[in-house]
Amino acid sequence: MRKDFLPFSRPLIGEDAIADVADSIRSGWLSMGPKTVSFEKNFANYTKASWAISVNSATAGLHTALAALGIGKGDEVITTPMTFAATVNAILFTGAKPVFADIDRNTLNIDADKVEAAVTPQTRAVIPVHFAGMPCDMDRIEEIADKNGLAIIEDAAHALGASYKGRRIGADRGSRRASVFSFHPTKNITTGEGGMICTEDEDLAEAASMFRQNGMSKGAWNRYAAKGSANYDILFPGLKYTMTDIQAAIGNSQIRDLENFNSRRRQIASIYMKELADISGIMLPKPAPWEHVHCWHIFTPLMDIDRLGITRDEFMAEMKEQNIGTALHYQALHLFTCYGKATGLTRGSLPEAEYVSDRIVSLPLFPAMTGEDVYDVIEAARTVCEKKRLS
Repeated sequence: MRKDFLPFSRPLIGEDAIADVADSIRSGWLSMGPKTVSFEKNFANYTKASWAISVNSATAGLHTALAALGIGKGDEVITTPMTFAATVNAILFTGAKPVFADIDRNTLNIDADKVEAAVTPQTRAVIPVHFAGMPCDMDRIEEIADKNGLAIIEDAAHALGASYKGRRIGADRGSRRASVFSFHPTKNITTGEGGMICTEDEDLAEAASMFRQNGMSKGAWNRYAAKGSANYDILFPGLKYTMTDIQAAIGNSQIRDLENFNSRRRQIASIYMKELADISGIMLPKPAPWEHVHCWHIFTPLMDIDRLGITRDEFMAEMKEQNIGTALHYQALHLFTCYGKATGLTRGSLPEAEYVSDRIVSLPLFPAMTGEDVYDVIEAARTVCEKKRLS
């Protein structure tokens, strides 16, 4: 057993980012300004998006995108139950009703056939979540959306650097389409907290840009810069969802390092796939049948709880005893009181999501992990599974 505790995740921040943050503080420009604008441009260049609109979290990004599309009371939005609460909270904050479609047990992503079956005359949008960095079957989802006149907001919080059939997640996909990314410290890049909305829909981009700044026609950068004008209009009520230059200073460094970060993530995932394959009680992630590049935000095997005779939570507790941190992504949302009430669903309603929810666990995966760290995780998992199988 290792001597020190290995966390589930830890960000890797370069010295150049630290220096650029210090420069922002010394400059006096702390809120949204020139570095935020630069980060948006760099992010758009990376993802091949026409517009990249920064926000202070992916939660804010999802809410902003829904608001920019005019989604509200009386509307329905289809999404997956295997996601973080933010996905559904954003729907509820618009006044719309979340509708869960069950997942595919193998990819852990929303089942497109279940999406199609969930469409009603009130459906206005679908939010597919690229779970763990595995892209959803976007061609099929686009087909359903086009047939029914639906908007698509890709929850790409896990998916920066992933691609679907040669197209990066976040790249342009048409009107009434957007992708939302997260820069939380556990994500593939971080700005501390933060998010980004990518789109090629100019109307959506314009509405989102205003919504994130209280509905104002001009942002602080335009109003307070040397050549800016103090005059502005407020076109509709918005919220204060802007990113700061301090966050963007970190982001500009992180986006330069993203490919190296993701390469290391893939290396670690490859070792896990090879070395955990012979451990009875662990069911490894399966690849999707469509062409894709996985960016491995998290590594999420399923525990064979029937074979092991212990719950997933007990496995996590045993790993902690081995000084290995783990995490739960996620409990199926309809099993929470809040979302069960909002959707009318109970245990038994979404059997595939429930099967996964009872068994899934996230093992440590971050670029700063050493080879020794990786093999410590493997050895700990082997120790716990063999101990329980033999007891």
